[in-house]
Order: sequence, then C-alpha cells, then structure tokens
Amino acid sequence: MRLAVIDGQGGGIGTTVIKKVVEIYRHRLEIWALGTNAIATAQMMKAGANRGASGENAIRQSVPRVDVITGPVSILLAHSMMGEVTPAMVEAIGSASALKMILPITQDPLVVVGTSREPLPHLVDKLVFTHLAPLLDEEEPTP
Repeated sequence: MRLAVIDGQGGGIGTTVIKKVVEIYRHRLEIWALGTNAIATAQMMKAGANRGASGENAIRQSVPRVDVITGPVSILLAHSMMGEVTPAMVEAIGSASALKMILPITQDPLVVVGTSREPLPHLVDKLVFTHLAPLLDEEEPTP
C-alpha cells in the first residue's frame, strides 16, 4: 500500500504523521512525502518517508499512483498555505481515486462544522489507529 502525505510550509503536520506511521507500521506500507515546497518535503523525508517530491507537477503526477492521501484540510483549498496550494494541486488530489484521510487543521479562514478542535497528536492517533489500521488488515494496534 502507498500512502501519500501532503504538506506545505515547514512540513510539521506531515512530519508528525510520518513519524507515527513509521513507528507503528514500519515497513508495512510505502510512504510518499509530497511537499508543496522543498522544505516541507525535506522535513518529511527526515521523518522516515520512503520517497519524496516537491511542487505542483510532482503532486499532480504522484497522487494517481497512491492508495491513500492524507494531509491537512488545506490541501483541498486552492491558494491555501499562503498560496502554496495551487488550483491544479487541489484538482489532482480531489480527482484521485485514492481514499482521502484529511486532518481538520488549517490556518486558513475555514471552519469544518461538526469537528472539535483537538491537538495534532490526538488527530494523528485517530488517523493511524482508527482509520489506517483497518486498511492494513490488522487488528487496531494499541497506542
């Protein structure tokens, strides 16, 4: 299974996700770090991603080739992350057949009604233990 972790700016959210996935699943899946910029990609690679690429074309070409896409909700908003997320990136991500596991975190003016504000580590635990675990045909691992 291939997991694309998409992030921008400093790559902090993607880095947190990748560290947790590597800690729990090690080599059970291939992790692709897709950054809207080179700094985000480099940080996610340091966290343990198997492959990495940066920029609009890299994201557009990679997302059709993965099984799961994760990242902050900003990856679905054109011009978010201070303009780093382009409309073409949003279209590619939204059009990809991969399952999207989106974290409701953004610095953009957006409220996702029905969600509660939780710290990033709690959201990453839910992503990994509740949503990713069943896809890997495992019983839910204990945190």
